[in-house]
Amino acid sequence: MTRNPISIPHTIWPADDLRRAEKEAADALGLTLYELMLRAGEAAFGVARAAWPDATRWLILCGHGNNGGDGYVAARLAQAAGVDVTLLALESDKPLPEEAAHAREAWLNAGGVIHSDDIEWPDAVDLIIDALLGTGLQSAPRPQVAALIARANAHPAPVLALDIPSGLMAQTGATPGAVIEATHTVTFIALKPGLLTGKARDVTGTLHCHALGLERWLDAQSPDIIRLDASQLGRWLTPRRPTSHKGDHGRLVIIGGDSGTAGAIRMAGEAALRTGAGLVRVLTRLENVGPLVTARPELMVDELTPQSLDAALAWADVVVIGPGLGQQAWGKQALRKVESCRKPMLWDADALNLLAFNPDKRHNRVLTPHPGEAARLLNCSVAEIESDRLLSAHRLVKRYGGVVVLKGAGTVVAAKAQPTAIIDAGNAGMASGGMGDVLSGIIGALLGQKFSPYDAACAGCVAHGAAADRLAARFGTRGMLATDLFSTLRRVVNPDVIDVNHD
Repeated sequence: MTRNPISIPHTIWPADDLRRAEKEAADALGLTLYELMLRAGEAAFGVARAAWPDATRWLILCGHGNNGGDGYVAARLAQAAGVDVTLLALESDKPLPEEAAHAREAWLNAGGVIHSDDIEWPDAVDLIIDALLGTGLQSAPRPQVAALIARANAHPAPVLALDIPSGLMAQTGATPGAVIEATHTVTFIALKPGLLTGKARDVTGTLHCHALGLERWLDAQSPDIIRLDASQLGRWLTPRRPTSHKGDHGRLVIIGGDSGTAGAIRMAGEAALRTGAGLVRVLTRLENVGPLVTARPELMVDELTPQSLDAALAWADVVVIGPGLGQQAWGKQALRKVESCRKPMLWDADALNLLAFNPDKRHNRVLTPHPGEAARLLNCSVAEIESDRLLSAHRLVKRYGGVVVLKGAGTVVAAKAQPTAIIDAGNAGMASGGMGDVLSGIIGALLGQKFSPYDAACAGCVAHGAAADRLAARFGTRGMLATDLFSTLRRVVNPDVIDVNHD
């Protein structure tokens, strides 16, 4: 999924709230809902013409709601501009909403023709407009709609989805059934969460957002969901004072690396160094000490024993535990001692799996589960986690406290009394071993640099994804290794000196 950077805001509205707010905003600005529909249709037409200027034969699929009304407006404008428009509409026993009925009538009055949804499609189609379902979807599309969706997906013409790809749920990004695979999506008024998390990246294509002239009203509101991307790194990662020293940038201890998993603890440690940690101590198995020091001599590496752990916990400003920890007695004993630490902590990997067996709640901790670990922590299925990622993150906060980073496409960061953040960075190349260990080191390093747990999680996730995005732009996503991120991470966490166009 890509986006039009000029038109994508950093605020996100819960889908239900936005539906209610639309009328309130229109009333406040002296607009009718039909006028907003006209603006939506105009915005859709503008995106289509800009993206596909040579497309002269459009197929427009209209549903029996206001999303279909947007389609009628776009159809009328396209036909007036000389486009050959074929419009298919779903029929229903229920009357159209008032605004959509006006748009339908205007289309007919302009000489437009409405075809039933079961006609043969024209032989030549340059562009398909999806105006079938909109943001009110609550369940899988019914068979009649699913058949149209499948046919559109199988067609070689590009697809522009209006407001949201039909079949994608606006609040959650879940796809309970058939879903349009759009080439571009233009959403109206504001971003919805489901456009940025869950299955969104598979189906939205290039994302545009058009506020329909409601910017002034929207700017006066305070929605509790935010979009975070690489453009915001400079607000967190400001230049260091010239006289700063390593003690100013945090003493971090990282605990893990059971037999056979030295790589996990090494990646977490090096990521912390590359993110600017002042001093990083690693406690691990004795057999790992020599290889780790050889691979990265800047790490201070000791064998994990009760004595070394006591000393490290007294010395450290921040504790990271979990990468390669395992679930045997060795790891369990270390976690039991760390549990009583009052310093800022990050728990990942097997620390989370062990936490699922002995749940507790504390507020000095960042948890970084992937969906499988989140399912174990909440004693539910991965499908339940993925069906509503924002809700799942908040359930984890309620049960375990602190800050929760629910990893995945559209990572969610949640904490009590903080906006829910969706991370709009990262790519499919990150679906490989070790990426979570790198993220643990990044967030741990930021905690040591006196970031709050929430800010460390947000900035760390953005930096992690942005480093991967820089790599993908150069080499593609297939074959990306977690350690490859070190080459771009250092540049990402120094945004004041980065030339964003070059590596």
